[in-house]
Amino acid sequence: MENQNSSNTSFSTAQNSLFDKISNSTVLKLFVILFLSLLLLIPLTLISDLIEERKTREQNVSEDIALNWGQEQVISGPVLAIPYSETIQKPAEKVNDATALEYKQTKWIFILPQSANISTDISPQQLSRGIYNSVVYNSSISIDGRFNKIDVTKLEIPAERIDWTGSRIVFGIQDFKGLGKRPLLTWNGQDSTFDPDFNNLKLFSQNLVCPVSVSPKENENHFKITLNLKGSKSLNFVPLGDQTNISAKGNWANPSFAGAFLPSKRTIDKTNFSASWEIPSFSRKLPQQWSGDILPIYHFEKNKGSLTDEVELTQAATSTTSDTIIPSDILVNSDMITINFLPDINNYQKTTRVAKYGILIILLTFTSLLFTEIIKKKRIHIIQYVLIGAAMVLFYTLLLALSEHIGFNLAYLIASIATVLLIGSFIKAITKDRKTALLFGAILSTFYLFIYVLMQLRDYSLIAGTIGIFIILAILMRVSTKINWYQFDNNHADQ
Repeated sequence: MENQNSSNTSFSTAQNSLFDKISNSTVLKLFVILFLSLLLLIPLTLISDLIEERKTREQNVSEDIALNWGQEQVISGPVLAIPYSETIQKPAEKVNDATALEYKQTKWIFILPQSANISTDISPQQLSRGIYNSVVYNSSISIDGRFNKIDVTKLEIPAERIDWTGSRIVFGIQDFKGLGKRPLLTWNGQDSTFDPDFNNLKLFSQNLVCPVSVSPKENENHFKITLNLKGSKSLNFVPLGDQTNISAKGNWANPSFAGAFLPSKRTIDKTNFSASWEIPSFSRKLPQQWSGDILPIYHFEKNKGSLTDEVELTQAATSTTSDTIIPSDILVNSDMITINFLPDINNYQKTTRVAKYGILIILLTFTSLLFTEIIKKKRIHIIQYVLIGAAMVLFYTLLLALSEHIGFNLAYLIASIATVLLIGSFIKAITKDRKTALLFGAILSTFYLFIYVLMQLRDYSLIAGTIGIFIILAILMRVSTKINWYQFDNNHADQ
């Protein structure tokens, strides 16, 4: 009986010894940590969805503000429109009638200016609704130039069919809501105002029309248009002149220039900017003059959301919806001159970029933690790894919540300090060793500082990140050579 009990005890001891050996295996724990790191990708994905949800909410609020203030504006024109009559013949509706029916239809001659000089003074500002901000602006715009003498012979239209008295100047903007008062037109020294045209001369998204006096005997016609215009996010110009010169200035430190041409001159400092363009008609899709039916001149695609990275803004400014079929001779965003007004700070874009490094921080932290427990011979339970991983995931939610109220940089500092102190104090409670806790806190602080530096570098973040990870890997490889991995496992197995 005693032999049987002794045999059972020996078997149980052998089982426990084998279980302890497996559970204390460093290799097994390494695989468990790797699995845990992959498992933490689930909450990281949920946090990324939360960031996108908050970002979408900000975009919706920004759109609401723009609807009330004035949306992205496009300044286009002016275009001189002269009506003429054309006789249209069609087969008779009655079968027995061999004659053809005739009717007259009004068509138009469209002439673009020989020169157009655009000058604008822009005053952007931020409007707030709750915790969200949107960039809007007031602008004072002046356009002056001239139309050359009209050459009737090039039109190939009989002079008697042209109605010179019906001539009009057509001027386009994107959103009438941005107008504080009617734009003023000075035509050959005579002042008049524009009226909206919703039905006839629809060359642009929203059209302003003013009758003018035109004669084929005049050598040239001079014009000047002045207006005050409100808008949001971007101000766009359609260069229609044979030679278009644009000068813009404003009190904003983060303008982004996109579209067909970059400024020939630009100056940007901490509070103001100025830029100028000189644009010939060589790349213009439109002829200097044409005749026929009324067709739209351009298609404008609004920027989607509050993009802050200049590359993303440029892509948005030059894109069109894939569902829209646009004729090749119609001007699009990439044919315009675009001035985007970037927000000072976009917390969601930066938080998204930080969250992309989440799995890297978790892997590096767990690896450092594993090395720490091996060197100090202080076992850390897998449940404690889970809690430390949860603290690192919570860092991103804390960063998102704080950045909406105090800005990204301060939020990053507070969130990283709070996370390092939480995990450091937890390590001290586990190991009962202050030096170990301080060392691990320093390592974790280095990781967060490394990610913050990568955020600031932008163009050099890839090379800096690669070199940084290479150095970290080299340090880990060096430390691993100082550890007797098998002896560590055997010691725990013997215990």
